[in-house]
Amino acid sequence: MQLGLVGLGKMGFNMRERLRAHGHEVVGFDPRPEVTDVGSLADLAGALEGPRVVWVMVPSGHITRDTIAELATVLEAGDLVIDGGNSRFTEDKPNADLLAQHGIGYLDCGVSGGVWGLENGYGLMVGGSEADVARAMPIFDALRPEGDRADGFVHAGPVGAGHYAKMIHNGIEYGLMHAYAEGYELLEAEDLVTDVHGVLRAWTKGTVVRSWLLDLLVKALAEDPEFADISGYTQDSGEGRWTVEEAINHAVPAPVISAALFARFASRQSDSPAMKAVSALRNQFGGHAVQRVSESG
Repeated sequence: MQLGLVGLGKMGFNMRERLRAHGHEVVGFDPRPEVTDVGSLADLAGALEGPRVVWVMVPSGHITRDTIAELATVLEAGDLVIDGGNSRFTEDKPNADLLAQHGIGYLDCGVSGGVWGLENGYGLMVGGSEADVARAMPIFDALRPEGDRADGFVHAGPVGAGHYAKMIHNGIEYGLMHAYAEGYELLEAEDLVTDVHGVLRAWTKGTVVRSWLLDLLVKALAEDPEFADISGYTQDSGEGRWTVEEAINHAVPAPVISAALFARFASRQSDSPAMKAVSALRNQFGGHAVQRVSESG
């Protein structure tokens, strides 16, 4: 099958390689001349035979919106656009409506797998019509992991459902990652445990907490014991925030995901104003000692 792929970053580049390895013809476009196959989106459209399928794999927000808006001007009725980036699900219907004005179909696809997807395949969560999903299924089948389709692919519902599912997936990921991180810190804090890396590695087979994330934590520790070269400053990509907002909108308690998100915010404060206030209050009502800035240096 022939596919246009817009965005050849960390995931897009590997997706192009995986698709080509599975026998598909992929024409990629990226602003970086060293990786692109064509010079513009118009050239991309010209290099594909109609009806075209174009996968967009660029940063969420205005870059995705601008890309889809431009594709609406260079593609034709009967073509199909798939947004495989981490767009917020609320942007999918406006994107679909814009393309529909030109007779162009739209699917939203949440993609999980990161830089390991080239070898292992990608978990795919798709929103859109049955007909459009069926049309793009050869691409989905090449990208997903080997084995039963249902173990790595789902048509989650109409437009927006794919990105909603991926948002919740990433919210869960926040909580899982932070639970492992807290466990790691507790192991490091106890002098009785002399082989923290060994304990974590021993959990990777047979235990109820085994997972790919745990495997990656063990790998990271092997490469950098005690994380001496890594700052604790942690960004969030947006989906954790959106998941918490959806929990509020649906009145669904999500204390684990919320706490993990707020912990990332805390990681960016070299000296938390909130904890300064807590320290001051403890001093005021209980006379508890306060460490002064001059004493901490």
